[in-house]
Amino acid sequence: MARKLPLLRKTTSAAAPTPRPWHHLPDGRFRNPPGSPNRTAGLKDMLPFMERMFRHSFRDVTIPEGHVLPRPQARAALHNAMAPEHAARGILTWLGHASFLLRVGGKTILTDPYLTTYAGPVGFGPKRYVPSGIAVRDLPAIDVLAISHNHYDHLDETALHRLPGKDTMTVVAPLGLGDFFRERGFACVVDMDWYQTLTLNDLTIKALPCIHWSRRSGLDTNKSLWAAFAFAGPEGRVFFGGDTAFGPVFEEIGAREGPFDVALLGIGAYEPRSIMKASHANPEEAVQIGIDIGARTLVGMHWGTVVLTEEPPFEPPLRFQRAGRARGFDDDDIWIMQIGETRFLPDRGAGNA
Repeated sequence: MARKLPLLRKTTSAAAPTPRPWHHLPDGRFRNPPGSPNRTAGLKDMLPFMERMFRHSFRDVTIPEGHVLPRPQARAALHNAMAPEHAARGILTWLGHASFLLRVGGKTILTDPYLTTYAGPVGFGPKRYVPSGIAVRDLPAIDVLAISHNHYDHLDETALHRLPGKDTMTVVAPLGLGDFFRERGFACVVDMDWYQTLTLNDLTIKALPCIHWSRRSGLDTNKSLWAAFAFAGPEGRVFFGGDTAFGPVFEEIGAREGPFDVALLGIGAYEPRSIMKASHANPEEAVQIGIDIGARTLVGMHWGTVVLTEEPPFEPPLRFQRAGRARGFDDDDIWIMQIGETRFLPDRGAGNA
């Protein structure tokens, strides 16, 4: 008997616009929102940078005490947070980089699962200097797998291969990326364009614009879309930024979709600015993104896991906290989490995406 898939309801917040949406190009590729920073770095910038990063990827990184929670402690904390007596509370666990476990709307969500060793094809690419907060084999059952784009440090094929539950979880992926998961045995995959909405019982998911790009090989640049996500349920509203630079689109998101209780914001991989300004926000820009979308609590991600760029590995959280304080956030509202740490989401009310 064929397995019955979960009932899904997918809607758009408005009728499909005519003419073609700005970010859809005539050749089927995608581009960033109007006003986004342009990618201006050429080979004269990229080749020396790539050579430097090849050397840096083999350097030793001094890991500050307390940066990583021991795995037994991390597993126990997550297990306790997911106990029945806490069923009404939202949960956030940082697994490292842009990978989180999130419980909202009664669903367990896994974001951008870079959970194994290399940010590249098997055995190649930058090597993470700390393990994931919780091993793939110890993850709870995943209801929703949310993928922001197809770069290797966000879409880890080895981790996907090891991930159980491919026949029961729902994958939400930007346009053009869904077949990647269908071809790997995931039974329920939803391709989403910006501002499209998916409802799963008490959880509402909306794909949102961000400023980045996509490529998995040398021939597929920008053939699949990139996205941020809003997750909303009775426990609150969470913004997951994926990978993004800073631009005026976040004021648009704030006006259309804000406010948010929590924003998960990339704060690392920003130097040199001549190359990275069109792809990754720096810590000060991340705070501004949080302000623009109306977020009450800011969580730093995309740092402290793997060397991708040239800033000191543990500089991002210091700048992020300093910038947040300067813009009026209390220390309790600027979260720098340990890898493997679990926290309850702030109890600040709920909303709908």
